[in-house]
This record gives sequence, C-alpha cells and structure tokens, in this order.
Amino acid sequence: MAETIRMDGKKLAREIEASLAKRVSKLTEKTGKKLILATILVGDDPASATYVRMKGNACNRVGMDSLKVHLPEETTTEGLLTEIDRLNDNPDIHGILLQHPVPSQIDERLCFDRISLDKDVDGVTSLGFGRMAMGEWAFGSATPAGIMKLLDHYKIKLEGKHAVVVGRSPILGKPMAMMLLNRNSTVTICHSRTRDLDKLVRSANLVVGAVGKPRFIEADWIKPGAVLIDAGYNPGAIGDIDLENAISKSSAYTPVPGGVGPMTIATLIYQTVEAAERKSEVKK
Repeated sequence: MAETIRMDGKKLAREIEASLAKRVSKLTEKTGKKLILATILVGDDPASATYVRMKGNACNRVGMDSLKVHLPEETTTEGLLTEIDRLNDNPDIHGILLQHPVPSQIDERLCFDRISLDKDVDGVTSLGFGRMAMGEWAFGSATPAGIMKLLDHYKIKLEGKHAVVVGRSPILGKPMAMMLLNRNSTVTICHSRTRDLDKLVRSANLVVGAVGKPRFIEADWIKPGAVLIDAGYNPGAIGDIDLENAISKSSAYTPVPGGVGPMTIATLIYQTVEAAERKSEVKK
C-alpha cells in the first residue's frame, strides 16, 4: 500500500489565510472600509470564549476586523433576535457568527435562522442548508466545507466512493453527508444508535467521525485503504476515531489536533471575505 497521507489542516489553513490577506487588502483599498465579522457570544462558557477569540485572531491575521458582541447568560431569545436583527441591518457587517451552544432558555434554531443568508458565513441557517443540499448557492456549514477543501487539496477522489458519516448534527453530520452526495459519493449516515455500525464502517472507502464520542470508531472497523476524517475533538485532544491504531490501515487521515479544526476557522474567514466580495460586486 502507498504511504499514508497526513492531511495537514493547519498548514493548508495558513496557505488559505495568506491568499485571503491579499484579497482583503484589495477589497479594503477598493471600498475604503475594513471587512468585519461579527461574533456573538452568549454567557461565559470558557470553551466558547476561546473559540471566539481564535476566530478574532484569524480575522486580524488576514487584515479584517472582528466585532465581538458579548451578551449575558440570562439573555432571552427575544433579546438575542434583536441583536441579530441589528447586525443584519448594519451594512458594515459582512458576516455574522453565533457561537454554539447558547444557554438553554434560548431557542437556538430560531436565532440561527434569523441570520441573513448573505451574512450566514458559518452556514448555520435552515435556508442555507436547504439551498446547499439542492446544489444551489449558499455558504456551507464551516466545518464540513473546510473538510471538503482539505479533501480537494489532497486530491482525494470522491466520485463513486462509499462514504460513511458517523454523526447527524445539523451543522456537521447532515451537511457533510449532503456535500459528499453532491460530489457523487454514495453516502450512509450513521449515529451512536445505529445497529451493526461496525459492519457499515467496514464497508466505507471514506469514514467521517462526527459523533462527539472519544475513540468511538474502533480501529478494527476500518477497511484497509480507507480515508479517515476525524472531526471530533474531545477532552485530552482525542478524536472520534481510534487514530492511533487506525492510521496504519488508512490511505489518508486528518490528525487530531491540526486537521479539521484549523480548516473550520479558515473556512469561516474565507466565506466572510467571499460575502464582502459578493456585496461589493452587487454595489457596482
């Protein structure tokens, strides 16, 4: 078997950021205004605060501004909707990111869906998902869209391959399955309650671990030569696939950390730049 490919998301993310910095500079010069990504954080969850900070740092690296909106833990659905409306109506804001999860009293889906399609750079709205699934234009959900960029960069062939996606979340498993289907893969969507999961995974040319359980996908389930996409990040920097024992059987894999995670942020920034460019074209 050929040497296993390590799909380095960290390296590719740096390359994407370098190319984005040039596009941002050009657009800033053309419009006379900085590009702005608005991030909304509700409450004081330390992990969410870290993710928001990382996204702000990525904005800075490419020459964009980030507007950080921090709302208190007790914020209501109505209060969050009002904030989203304010950002939707602000012509200087090019993208809006609502950090998941929000406190339990908030209707998260309702709030996600309030984000304007042209500012939904994280790809979280039902409308965006539906358009993407139908092959129409929309910004893809950032993590699966980043995975697709990684697969393309490493020239992983998808057409006709059997892909098994383990996970069904609305911002990862489901859009991942649709993106692979749109690229002519044959897709099986599984989850933690799927019967005979091991047999289904053993039949896969490409496995996506997106279930949120550490080393849930066992190494002896992996078909020799399969491509492994580990989108999990559990405590201790452990993914959803037992990569330690599965890498040697694979033809390509994403490391944890340094695989899918950096691509999520790079894709978010990429789609914000694209949103600003689209807006600039409209104003011509």
